[in-house]
Amino acid sequence: MKVLLINGSPNQTGCTYTALHEVETTLQANGIETELLYLGKKPIAGCIACGACMNTGHCFRDDLVQEIQKRLDEFDAIVIGSPVYYSAPTGQLVSFLNRLFFATENRMAGKLGASVVSCRRGGASATFEQLNQYFTIANMPIVASQYWNSVHGFTPDDVRKDKEGLQTMRILGQNMAWLLKCIESGRKNGVRKPEYEPRMRTHFIQDKYE
Repeated sequence: MKVLLINGSPNQTGCTYTALHEVETTLQANGIETELLYLGKKPIAGCIACGACMNTGHCFRDDLVQEIQKRLDEFDAIVIGSPVYYSAPTGQLVSFLNRLFFATENRMAGKLGASVVSCRRGGASATFEQLNQYFTIANMPIVASQYWNSVHGFTPDDVRKDKEGLQTMRILGQNMAWLLKCIESGRKNGVRKPEYEPRMRTHFIQDKYE
């Protein structure tokens, strides 16, 4: 069992990392393998709606998005972390996730998902909600904690003083580890993943799709 933790902050060891590291440490303490992915400081191209990934299963751009798309089956869960930028995730993280999910949405089904946000003061709930939308459109069960998954502080030292926030991260890690083990136990005992109906895509001009 392996969890991919994505650090969407341009600061490699900043506040977002501090929160993710608390989750990661708890997962490891519960016997779960982890990988922490740092997106870096360079711009990440957004989706251009070319549709090439519909044939290949991955984006045509040879970059970090394509690398993770090809490795997606290694991971049983994904934790997405971001600082709050104008009540939203960072632009590079949104570009990364839009391309990642658009090309591999069907391969996300059944993986656990969770999001973590850090902010100085406000905007955490809006950012948290936006990140969770990726999971809810891809048949991914969302792992919860004792409170919304946010930490507060302007620096990593501030975040380390946020005792409730860090406890929320640890509870999140415990819940994710427990659910991963439950799923693994069910798999060993013959519990199969859901078999979904063919996907329907419609809009309000129905005759176009009849």
